[in-house]
Amino acid sequence: MNPPLIFARITFFFICILLAITYSTAILPGHFNVENVAIGFLSGTLFSGILWACDLAIKNFNLRQFNLVTLGLFFGYLMGLIISTTLSQVFMLNTLMSFEKLAAITSGIFLFTCYLGVILTIRAAEEIHLSIPFVRFRPTHQKKKDILLDISILTDPRIIDLATSGLLDHHLIFPRFALKELYYLADNSDENIKAKARKSLDVIKKLESIPHLSLRYVDNDFPEIKDINAKLTYLARALDANIITADINRVQISDIEGIRVININFLSNALKPITTAGECLNIKIQRYGKEPRQGVGYLDDGTMVVVNGGAEFIGEVIRTQVLSVKHTSSGRMIFCNAAEDKILSEQELQQSMKNLENTHNNYYTL
Repeated sequence: MNPPLIFARITFFFICILLAITYSTAILPGHFNVENVAIGFLSGTLFSGILWACDLAIKNFNLRQFNLVTLGLFFGYLMGLIISTTLSQVFMLNTLMSFEKLAAITSGIFLFTCYLGVILTIRAAEEIHLSIPFVRFRPTHQKKKDILLDISILTDPRIIDLATSGLLDHHLIFPRFALKELYYLADNSDENIKAKARKSLDVIKKLESIPHLSLRYVDNDFPEIKDINAKLTYLARALDANIITADINRVQISDIEGIRVININFLSNALKPITTAGECLNIKIQRYGKEPRQGVGYLDDGTMVVVNGGAEFIGEVIRTQVLSVKHTSSGRMIFCNAAEDKILSEQELQQSMKNLENTHNNYYTL
C-alpha cells in the first residue's frame, strides 16, 4: 500500500468521528453523555465507510478525468443558473407558481444542464482550450503520456541505458501488482524463473537509483483479473498510458487492445547506424552464406552482413563494399562485396546490386 494514501484515509477517519461526536453531543438531548458519544462514533464510522466506498468506486479515475467532470459540472451549473434566472424574470414564475413547483422545475433544469455539461465536456475533451474575445489560442496538443513498464522489459538490460538517456524522465511508472508478482516468482522452485525474477528486481532497483528519472509506483489493481498482462492492459487504459515491452506478442495484439505498445527491439533497430551503398566496412566472416561463395558476418550492433566472395575468408576480417541495405521485420540486412582487390566503380556497383536482387529474399527467414 501507498503510505501517504493510508495516512490520508486514517486522518479522514478520525476527522469524521470527531465531527460526528461534536455534532451529536451538541444537538441531541442530554448533550455530552455516553449514548450521544456512541451515536456520534457510529455515525462517523458509517460516514468514513461511505468515503472509503467512494474511493474504491473511483480508483480507476485519473486526475484528467476528474478535472473534466468538474469542469463539466461548473459549465452545467452556470448554464442552469442562467436559464432558471431568465425564466423566472421573463415569465414571473415566482408569482405564478407555488414554491414546491418552482423548486421542482429549477431542480430539473439544473439536473439537465449539469448532465449536458459533463457529457459535452467529456466528448470534447481534446477541443478544450483557452478562448478570449477576439483572440483565440490554438490547442497545442502537447499531451505527454506516461509509460508503463512491462515485466518482460525488465529482463532486457537496455532499458537501463534508455532510462539514463533522459527520454523517460518523469514518465516511467510501474504497477505494484507487477512488483508483487516478481517477488512471488523470485521464490519459485524453477531456477530459470527465479533467476529472471531476481534479475528483474535488480533492474527495478537500478531504475530507482537513476537521478531525475523519478520512477513512480501505482496502486491500481484489478483483483477480478488473474492474468498479469491483461491487468497491465486495463491499467494502461485507466491511466491513458503507453506500455514499453520486449515481448513481440504484446506488440501484435496492441491494435486489438486499443493501446500503444513501444517495443525496445524495434526501437533499437530504428536507432542502428545507417549504412549507404558504396561505403566500405571491415567485417569478420563468421560462417558460410546460403549462396555459393557467400560469407556472413555481423556488425557490432548485431546487424547481419552478407558478403559475396566472403566464403574464402571464414574467420578473417576483410574489407567489404556495401551494395545495398534491406529492411525486414526482424531488422536490417546489409549485402556487400569482398573488396580485398579493388573498390567497385559506380557502374559496377549498380550492376552488382541488380545481380543481388534475386538473392535477397532467401535471407529474410534467417
